[in-house]
Parts: sequence; C-alpha cells; structure tokens
Amino acid sequence: MSSAKSTEDRIFDSFTSTLAKAERFETPYRHWFLGNLFPADIVDALQGVSFPVAALDGVSGKRELHNDTRHYVDQENIERFPAFAALAHGFQAPKMVRAIEEFFDADLEGTFLRIEHAQDVTGFWLEPHTDLGVKRLTVLIYMSDGDGHDKLGTDVYDDGKNWVKRSPFAPNTAMAFVPGDNTYHGFEGRDINGVRKSLILNYVTTDWRDREQLAFPEKLVSGK
Repeated sequence: MSSAKSTEDRIFDSFTSTLAKAERFETPYRHWFLGNLFPADIVDALQGVSFPVAALDGVSGKRELHNDTRHYVDQENIERFPAFAALAHGFQAPKMVRAIEEFFDADLEGTFLRIEHAQDVTGFWLEPHTDLGVKRLTVLIYMSDGDGHDKLGTDVYDDGKNWVKRSPFAPNTAMAFVPGDNTYHGFEGRDINGVRKSLILNYVTTDWRDREQLAFPEKLVSGK
C-alpha cells in the first residue's frame, strides 16, 4: 500500500499543475497570471494566519519604510505555523526549483528563498518599482477575499512608469515575473476593506543582507 503524499509533495503537484495552465503576457513586459496555486486545505490554513496590523501613520510608498512591522516565513514562523513550514519546504525542494527554473527561464541556483506575509490596509500604496537587483524571481500570491478585494490587484506599468493595467486579485492566485529593468509594478492607493493579505515569494541572491527574513538562512537553493 502506498503512503499518502506529504504536504510538500501536494504543493509541488498543485503548483506545477498551475504553471501548465498559466496565462502569459508579453507587454509591457513578460509576466504570468497563475490560478489555483495550492490545495484548498493549505489555502485555508494560510488565510487563517494573521499578525497585528501596524498603523501606517500616513507613511507609505515603499514596504521598507515599515521594516520593523513586517512578517515573513522565517525560522520562527515556520515553527509556529505548519502551513508556513509546508510552503517553505515545498519551494526549497530541488524538484520545485527545477520546475520553476524551467518554466520561467530563471537561474535560481545558489539563491535563498524569501517569503513575506504582507497585510495592507487603507493608506497603503507602492510606487512603481522593478525588483531588479538581488531578486531572481517574484511571485505575488493573493490570499484575502474581503468585500471589494477583487479590485486590489497589482498595478502594472510600462518602462515610462505609465499605468497599463491591474492584475486580477482572488484568493490562491498570483502574478509572477522575472525581474528586469522594465518590470515596473506597484499599488495605486485606494480604499481597502479590512486587510489585504498576500504572500510575496522571491528567490534572492547571497547579496541579500537581512538574512533573518529568509526561510532557510543557512541553506542555499539548488535544483540539482
């Protein structure tokens, strides 16, 4: 009798199945919309994770302006939340790394896994930025389903920082791209009913200084 699949294997099966059905767009830069990323029980568990929501105090535009109140799938939270542990091990696994590298044509060898648990409220906005630099891949995973949250997708800009479109926003979906010098994205300020929850998944190079944010700060990613 075969044993049941591990949660990490179920995440791999679900995510790679999602990649096979992804919508790909070439303008204003290459990006993808992904749906049904994770199994339903994992989604429920991830949606159930909440942290105290910090006051913005009228300051926004860049997430790093509030570094002291941000939360991550880090070693402490991997111990606290089984869904975080499953996500971390799932995206650290060599077979997942290989599948992602092949699909996105991204070089992840020797990077670190970093996943932020973001909670945004009214007053939050992000200026257009590219993620170019230490990030080798960006996957913006949407989690909340409050009233009007379908209008809270990521804003996409051209290389002149002109607004082009807004990504769909629904639980268990994502927008993904390989950072380049034209991958401008952000969040236009607008009312948020409740808390906009998302996971920001990146593979970052060894130049990333804030090692405490990483899922496995002592373990580099490898698809080998």
